[in-house]
Amino acid sequence: MGDEMSHAETLPERESMEFDVVIVGAGPAGLAAAIRLKQLDPELTVVVLEKGGEVGAHVLSGNVLDPSALDTLLPEWREEETPIRTKVTDDRFYLYGEQGSIRLPNMLMPGLMGNHGNYIVSLGLVCKWLAEKAEALGVEIYPGFAATEILYDDANAVIGVATGDMGITREGEPGAAFARGMALLGKYVMIGEGVRGSLAKQLIRAYGLDEGREPQKFGLGIKELWEIAPEKSKPGRVEHSFGWPLDSGTGGGSFLYHLEDNQVYVGFVVHLNYKNPYLSPFEEFQRFKTHPDVAELLAGGKRIAYGARAITEGGWQSVPKLVFPGGALIGCSAGFVNVPRIKGAHNAMTSGMLAAEAAAEAIAAGRAHDRLSAYDDAWRGSAIGRDLKPVRNVKPLWSKYGTLFGIALGGIDMWTNSLFGFSFFGTRKHGKPDHACLEPAAKHTPITYAKPDGVLTFDKVSSVYLSNTNHEEDQPVHLQVKDPALQHSSEYAVYAGPSQRYCPAGVYEWVVGEDGKEAYVINGQNCVHCKTCDIKDPNQNINWVPPQGGEGPVYQVM
Repeated sequence: MGDEMSHAETLPERESMEFDVVIVGAGPAGLAAAIRLKQLDPELTVVVLEKGGEVGAHVLSGNVLDPSALDTLLPEWREEETPIRTKVTDDRFYLYGEQGSIRLPNMLMPGLMGNHGNYIVSLGLVCKWLAEKAEALGVEIYPGFAATEILYDDANAVIGVATGDMGITREGEPGAAFARGMALLGKYVMIGEGVRGSLAKQLIRAYGLDEGREPQKFGLGIKELWEIAPEKSKPGRVEHSFGWPLDSGTGGGSFLYHLEDNQVYVGFVVHLNYKNPYLSPFEEFQRFKTHPDVAELLAGGKRIAYGARAITEGGWQSVPKLVFPGGALIGCSAGFVNVPRIKGAHNAMTSGMLAAEAAAEAIAAGRAHDRLSAYDDAWRGSAIGRDLKPVRNVKPLWSKYGTLFGIALGGIDMWTNSLFGFSFFGTRKHGKPDHACLEPAAKHTPITYAKPDGVLTFDKVSSVYLSNTNHEEDQPVHLQVKDPALQHSSEYAVYAGPSQRYCPAGVYEWVVGEDGKEAYVINGQNCVHCKTCDIKDPNQNINWVPPQGGEGPVYQVM
C-alpha cells in the first residue's frame, strides 16, 4: 500500500475536461442517453467514454431487437439506411432431448414471448450507427479510454471519472510509453458499463444501492457466428430451446437466429447459479452443437466469430437504487434484462432516455451533483417496469423447481400476469447470490467432455482467436486475486478449481510444478471481458478491473 501511494504521489497531475454530463459506456444505454440529452437541449455538453478500441468492439448480445425504445428515441429510423434489416418472420420454441426435440406450440406461449415485429441484428453494428447519430448531434465520443476511477467532492458526491493511466508496466511502474489518464468532470455522471461494471460495483457498495433488493443474478452467454449452406438459411427465423445438454437442475437454454447472407447466430446461456463445480458452460455449448437438429444445420458450414458475455438475470426484484449523489446507473449496470425473452437492449435504451430526461431537467433548474430522483421514481411505472414485472417470477421458479416444472410454473405465472395483472406467487425471492450456490467438489462427480473435432466443436484457444482479443502483456494483470492463499485453500482444494471451467476463454489454470505444488496461472491476455470470474468465484476473491483502454475483444458483427 505504501509503494502504491508513493508511486501515485510522483505521477503528474491529471489534465481535466468539464462537461454537463459524462457517460461511461457506448452501449445502447449510454448512446441513447447521449442522443436524448442533445435532443432535449442542443447546448448541453455531453461526452461518452468507451473502453473498447471502437464503438461496438465490446458489445455482444443475441440479439433479437425489440424496436420499441428505438421508435421513441429516433422515430424516423425505419426510413433510413440502418443495420436493422432482418425482420423476424418465424418464431419457434423447442424442448431438447439428447436425440431429438419437441416443438412447443406458439399458442401455449404468453404473448409477451412473441418475436414478430422484432429484428435480428448485430448489436455492435447498431451501436456504431447510434454513435454516428450521437456525434451528428454534437456528442463527443472517446473510444479506447477506460474509466477506471470515480472522482468525488468533499461532500462525497460524484463529480466525474478518470481514465486509466497508459503505459504502466507489469510491476506497476510508469514505462517508456507512459501517459497519464484524464479527469472528465460533469454535473452528472451516468454509468452504463454493462454487466458487472467495475465502477458500478463500487458505487453500489459505496452508497448501499442494493439495500432492500434481492441479490443480482447472472447467466453466461456464449455465442458463435456461422456461415451455413445456402439451402439451410432461413433469414428471419428465431429458435429458442431449453433442456439437453443441461440437467433439470441447471438453468439455461439456446438460441439460433438466422440472418441474411447465409449467416446464423448460435448461442447458449447457462445460469450462473449452478451447483456443480465440474460444469463447464463452454463445453456444454460445444455439446449443444452436437444435437442432431443443430449438427444438421451447421454441417458443411464455417464458424467465423466467437464471443462470451455475462447477462444480468435478477430482473424486477434485483434492480438496485438507480441514483447516487451526482449520477445514475443505466442499462445493464442496473440490470434490466427480461430473462424469458432474452432481451435487454430496449430496456437499456429506455433507461438511458429516462436518466437523460431527469438530468436535462435538473441542469435546466441549475442543479448539479445531487440525486436524479425523478429517474429512480419513474422506471417501475415506465415501459421497463411493464416489461419486467410480468416475468419477475420466471427465474426464481426455474431455480427453485428445476427446468421442466419451473418453466411450466413460470409460463402459468406469465399468463396470469399478462391476462389479469396479478400473480399467484406474489413476488418470489431469488435467495443466494450465484457464487454462494456453488457446492464443494466432494458433492459432485467430474464431468467428462468429448475432445473437440475442430469442425463442429472447438477448444477455447481457437475460439478466443476468433474474438480478436488482444492485451499488452507488460501491464498490471487486470484480473486481481485478492488473497492467493485463499484461492489455493478453497477455490482449488475445496471446489476443484472451477475457474478453469467457468471461464470461456482459458484465462485460469491450476498447474502442478516439478516440485509437486499447485500454481495458479492467469492468462490475462485471453480475457474476453465476460466478467464471469468476478461473479462466480465462490469466495469473491477475483476482482475484474479494466485493462488499458482499447484492449480486449474486437467483435465485428456480434
